[in-house]
Amino acid sequence: MQACLFLFGERDAAALFDLSALQEYAARIDGLRRLIVHEPIAGEVDPRIAQKQDAPSYVLQWYFDELAPLEAALVADGAIHRVLHSAAHEALSASSVTQQIMAVRTLAPAHAASNREHINRCTYLVAYEGPADDFNAWLAHYLRHHPPLMLQLPALRELEIYTRIDVTSGLPFGRALAMQRNKVVFDDFSALADALASPVRDAMRRDFHALPPYGGATPHFAMRSTYVNLATY
Repeated sequence: MQACLFLFGERDAAALFDLSALQEYAARIDGLRRLIVHEPIAGEVDPRIAQKQDAPSYVLQWYFDELAPLEAALVADGAIHRVLHSAAHEALSASSVTQQIMAVRTLAPAHAASNREHINRCTYLVAYEGPADDFNAWLAHYLRHHPPLMLQLPALRELEIYTRIDVTSGLPFGRALAMQRNKVVFDDFSALADALASPVRDAMRRDFHALPPYGGATPHFAMRSTYVNLATY
């Protein structure tokens, strides 16, 4: 099972990234398999859930096939920290970024993307902050009932579900503690909007309300996603 580092730029954080520099330096990280840069889409996208006003200014996802190379890249002043320092347009302050490392469950939709490199797509990121009264019961219900519905979303290209894991990290950022996240990915904004307005979403909302008891918010963020091509260096 893959491990993914999420980095969240706090709302109004100014530092974005030079994609060419990000691509060049990230391609040198041992074990890094995929890197995605998400930026928020302004305005209302989901007719059933209002877009939160505190969307992150960016989200970076760093994918590794195993946990060991990810932890090696996360040491203080290590590979990932050096990439961020080299590619950010402005210095990243410790208070402007949060991090979370999660296990990745990948499910293949009927219209799965055949090529994820060097492309742009639209993504809907969801977090369940928790805690759940009984996390095992909560996750078992979620995995049994929710993904089969999500896979029915029209024109869905990718579906991933993430659960929290504890790892060592030397990055100088605070930690996010969401108990679970998921994302659905589409070719463009129009396809994302059509999926979110489809009848499948009604079934998903019914299952959402049937989840075992849990606390915390469930923010939903529509993002424009750039897949960094790591194969050219």
